[in-house]
Amino acid sequence: MFKLSEYIGRQCGNPHGIIGKICCLIMNIINNMMYKNIISDINSDKNIRILDIGCGNGFFIRQLYRNTKAHIYGIDISEDMINTTARLNRKAITEGHLKLRAGNCCNLPYNDKTFDVVTSINSIYFWDDTLKGLSEIKRVLRNDGVFYNAVYSKKFLKKLPYTRKCFKLFRKSDYITLGKKAGFSSVELKEIVAGESYIIKYIK
Repeated sequence: MFKLSEYIGRQCGNPHGIIGKICCLIMNIINNMMYKNIISDINSDKNIRILDIGCGNGFFIRQLYRNTKAHIYGIDISEDMINTTARLNRKAITEGHLKLRAGNCCNLPYNDKTFDVVTSINSIYFWDDTLKGLSEIKRVLRNDGVFYNAVYSKKFLKKLPYTRKCFKLFRKSDYITLGKKAGFSSVELKEIVAGESYIIKYIK
């Protein structure tokens, strides 16, 4: 049972194969309130550029594009997920509004000040170097750009057996401290479900 839990935990961080696809479908259901909260807060100006880190199967990107028609970029360490995202979002790609690539958030393959918005849904637990990842996000954000980091609380995640080995767990204060260390001018926290989930809004 422990080995199975660890395997599922690793799939959450780097989904691949059939099990990875199933994990992503489950996460789409669980994370739906996070998707809605972020999308409702984003300026729907068609000219903005948005980067989604850890794009998974591209379900969030599809919702994001339907609501904003923005220029969207997706990055994920899993080649499987990049391919899945491409299949799910053919229209956005055909229309020239979506670009995808495999990569790591700690070494983002984009120029300084490229994006107006960066999003991440439950990917921060798996970053090799959390502070470096946040610093990279700040680097690629334009002045006054925003990073939306949607997460579950440490207390909630500790209840799940598959988070014990592969997840880095953070307190609310940790996210704020890390954001300030990375150089963000402002860090705001919005609760989604009391004691369970929230969005940290980092402003450059």
